[in-house]
Amino acid sequence: MTRHQQRQLSVARTFLQSLAEKLDSPISVRLWDGSEVPLGRSVRSNLAVSISGPGVIGSLMRRPTPDNLLRHYARGQVDFHGTDLYTFIDTARVRNSRKKSRSISKSVLAKAVAAFLFAPAESTDVDHCYGGDEIGHKRAEGENKDFIQFHYDISNEFYRLFLDPEMVYSCAYFTDWNNSIEQAQQDKLDMICRKLQLKPGERFLDIGCGWGALVCHAARNYGVQAHGITLSQRQLDYAQTKVSRLGLDNQITLELRDYQHLEGEWDKIASIGMVEHVGISNMVGYMQKVRSLLPDRGMFLNHGLTRPAKESTRKFRKMRPERRLLAKYIFPGGELDHIGHMLDTMESSGFEVHDVEGWRDHYAHTCKLWCQRLSAREEEAIASVGAEKYRMWILYLAGVSMAIRDGSACIFQTVASNRRTRGISGQPPTRAHLFEPASAKRRAA
Repeated sequence: MTRHQQRQLSVARTFLQSLAEKLDSPISVRLWDGSEVPLGRSVRSNLAVSISGPGVIGSLMRRPTPDNLLRHYARGQVDFHGTDLYTFIDTARVRNSRKKSRSISKSVLAKAVAAFLFAPAESTDVDHCYGGDEIGHKRAEGENKDFIQFHYDISNEFYRLFLDPEMVYSCAYFTDWNNSIEQAQQDKLDMICRKLQLKPGERFLDIGCGWGALVCHAARNYGVQAHGITLSQRQLDYAQTKVSRLGLDNQITLELRDYQHLEGEWDKIASIGMVEHVGISNMVGYMQKVRSLLPDRGMFLNHGLTRPAKESTRKFRKMRPERRLLAKYIFPGGELDHIGHMLDTMESSGFEVHDVEGWRDHYAHTCKLWCQRLSAREEEAIASVGAEKYRMWILYLAGVSMAIRDGSACIFQTVASNRRTRGISGQPPTRAHLFEPASAKRRAA
């Protein structure tokens, strides 16, 4: 080891020891020579973040952005050890950490800059990155399909590693926080059917049907004639195979289609986790299109993520770095509205809103379980999609869970009906129908 390399290690240790005095975090930092520096007085021996070389520090000094940090993590140049990523981040978080870290002495900072600023960095090129306009505010015809397939067509095998057996890739519904993800997703599917008051023989449309869980549940348990649309070829192939396997070909049809090109009429429509892909500028057109597919008093359930409103539209729509990161590497074209604007567009498009229910805690818990389930099958995931995609996805699931838990994102289910004529809504006088098991409905029918 050269004298310069020894000096870099010494400076790194001094800097981290100064940082430890401010943060008092229960984790350690593992340097590229294998040594560890505790970041607090009571660290957990198994929890450490590793740095592969001095070039990583230099790179982050020159470009201290979330995008650069993510790329270093995706390449394995920054890594986390000792537990699943969700638990690691949750354990390592320190209140007011940014403010505390800024109070490190200027002389220590100056030595760190001198030692690492010009250290040559390893490549941070990644393969899994959307190549077009990931924001999609001015999306062209056909881009919706590109956005969806980038996210969903990774592989069915990959999603199967962390989803429930029905492959439900949306917020679960926990009647008890100790319930399994399998039970919670079944309860979610049934709650959607109850909210829509599905009845045998009704025409039911699922916009963004995913791997077919909802249309199959509705057909089997509520006797509807269901139609599902998706823009993911792999989802469509999987769902069609499932429908045939369950003997539901006479009740369910599926197709690869954009909602904008739908024609026909359905008694009830659900959109589960699809509205995030619509874009705020297209929200009015989306609501109007859905309404055009419903008869008078036909019902619509919209389930989607939102963000809290800001004091102005300009501030709300400002693209923060973490949102751009999500669009670039995970969800191109995704944009979260706030519930106020979503309800406003619903009503101005001719819907009558009957019920709005927040599921924020449910989705935070869902993503936490997904993250931990995927982490438990790390080797299989890497064999399926490669280390880079696995790392991005595990970070995405952990980050979304924490963002929702902290309140920077929300999720709502909204039930509305198409009000074309005057008169009463025709809705039940109470909400008792939401708590009647599907088995009781089948006996009544």
